[in-house]
Amino acid sequence: MAEFTADIAWERGAQDFLSGRYSRRHLMSFDGGAEVAGSSSPHSVPLPMSDAAAVDPEEAFVASLASCHMLWFLAIAAKRKFCVDRYTDAAVGVMEKNEQGKMAVTVVTLRPAVVFSGERLPTREQLDHLHHEAHEECFIANSVRTEVRCEPVVSDA
Repeated sequence: MAEFTADIAWERGAQDFLSGRYSRRHLMSFDGGAEVAGSSSPHSVPLPMSDAAAVDPEEAFVASLASCHMLWFLAIAAKRKFCVDRYTDAAVGVMEKNEQGKMAVTVVTLRPAVVFSGERLPTREQLDHLHHEAHEECFIANSVRTEVRCEPVVSDA
């Protein structure tokens, strides 16, 4: 068993909390020392109570799925002796009402573009299998009910 922690800190200060006109900006701190500004999404809570420059929970959710997939992909590619030079992903999450009528991130689409080098380059079939394997192993994808799609982008360089 492993535990993972995140510390979340918010303070009201002099804001008028009871009127609902308070900032949702907060600080997310992680065990390695990283600190990230967090906020509600401006899609959910209008500016200026939200901070568009901060990371909202929905963005963090999409990023965690994309990051986990990438980390598994890199590990599997290295094991299969495919040399990865670059990996990028323009992941997108869609929030809408789910079957119960509740707002939820219902679909996350990963769009990884991977550049390989060396003598051993994967075929399209092997590339798709690497992504399938990464998806099957991803701890985050295995932890959520959201449909997670992977649509790899073919990249030449």
